[in-house]
Amino acid sequence: MTEHDNTDPQVVIVGAGPVGLVLAGELALAGVRALVLERLTEIDETIKAGAIGPIAATSLVRRGLGGALAEIRAAVLAKMSSHGGPAKMPTTTHFAGLWKLDAALGGPPPVDGVAPMEAAIVPQAVLEKLLDEHVRGLGVEIRRGVEVQGFDADDSGVTVRLGGSTVRAGYLVGCDGGRSGVRKAAGFDFPGTDPVITGHQAMVTLDDPGKLQGGWNRTPTGLYVHGPFPGRILTVEFDGPPADRDAEVTREELQASLRRVSGTDVTITGVKSATRFTDNARQVTAYRRGRVLLAGDAAHVHSPFGGQGLNLGIGDAMNLGWKLAAVVNGTTGDELLDTYGAERHPVAAAVLANTRAQVALMRPDPHTGALRDLFAELMDQPQVNTRLLEMMAGLDIRYRDGHPLAGRHCPNLELADGPTLDELFGTCRALLLDFTGLTEDPGVPGVHYAAVEARAAKALDVAAMLVRPDGYVAWAAPWGAAGPEGLSEALGEWFGGGGGGRRQGVDSAGSP
Repeated sequence: MTEHDNTDPQVVIVGAGPVGLVLAGELALAGVRALVLERLTEIDETIKAGAIGPIAATSLVRRGLGGALAEIRAAVLAKMSSHGGPAKMPTTTHFAGLWKLDAALGGPPPVDGVAPMEAAIVPQAVLEKLLDEHVRGLGVEIRRGVEVQGFDADDSGVTVRLGGSTVRAGYLVGCDGGRSGVRKAAGFDFPGTDPVITGHQAMVTLDDPGKLQGGWNRTPTGLYVHGPFPGRILTVEFDGPPADRDAEVTREELQASLRRVSGTDVTITGVKSATRFTDNARQVTAYRRGRVLLAGDAAHVHSPFGGQGLNLGIGDAMNLGWKLAAVVNGTTGDELLDTYGAERHPVAAAVLANTRAQVALMRPDPHTGALRDLFAELMDQPQVNTRLLEMMAGLDIRYRDGHPLAGRHCPNLELADGPTLDELFGTCRALLLDFTGLTEDPGVPGVHYAAVEARAAKALDVAAMLVRPDGYVAWAAPWGAAGPEGLSEALGEWFGGGGGGRRQGVDSAGSP
């Protein structure tokens, strides 16, 4: 192997969208040199996702971005309010355009001392700008306007060809979208279902907006959405996929689609931003081939209904980031990378399934209408509402069994004093939280021990827990347990260390 100096990247990431940027940030926080390559010269301002879910938002808050997200949210809500929209975050969301998912009706029951995780209103382009600034501040190099021509992978690394030059790294991660060049070049299998719809989303000006009803509207010819911002429209037609996904979206095309599905002669006078989409649902059979890995839309595609794709991709990046860093840093073997696909593949498969179900419930025929009415009635049942809410928000993800918190995303426990739980996460490290003196500092690199008092610990029946850097609980002990049974195994499984060790002096909030 050719020797490289210590400025060479250890990981090359292809794609500077939210997924690639979050992954780059996680690697940088763990001391891994990452290089991000992006074919676009600037951030894409096309209208896309408008929010991230509670787990994705919490993950970014725990990386120090909470203040920026709050400012963005306030600005977006102020804009919506000034145009007659809501002045606060809506508590309802939809399934297949049925706006009946209500946290007040069927949300998870509150627990004393646990702050509810909240979604964050943030347009995707704004989020990308925030993440770009964040990772650059961590020292990550982002090269825009660079087209990857191909790569050669071997047992010791990957050489990426950039036209007139090459770059060598230990690992290559494709975060380059649904038509991923990395996925195709590496030969990943990508099975799934073919598309049946053509959708459009756009910000436009209308000379007669009063002809359109606000919100989501299912019609005999499809479905359209008007709002929540003035001029924001979305149409769905069930006449097959777009003839040309790459063609420019014209005013005439948008107007014709909007008129067909709305049954009006509404006129579009200008287009600010527009995109078309469809509902092909595909997923790679494996997320890793040797030293090449995939994340986000490069690994799975589906329709955008429910706004789950961005959350799914950020979850991939959070899951992969700390594991890849541990392997690159040599604290564990590369078999840890196999757990990335093992954990994330079922999560994406579930999203593909529910987005297919949403498309099926939107079809404009009478038989679907009858099924839709029945489904809407069932959504009024709190148990059904809770199931759908947790599924759409990713709150039903559980990577392992055992204690009720094991395998789940760590809740926002309220600590009695000292730093907040979010501040304790801070960097890409694990947390061993000790609420009762049950455990001792194991002295494992990358695992931060903190003796803390959490007001909800007893209500949640947890005396101690080990939380992975991605925020998921690897191990938890119930209140009143005689000892940390299973902690050694969890430390060895995830961080290459065993239990025991000696307790180091810490104050009530834990030393950094």
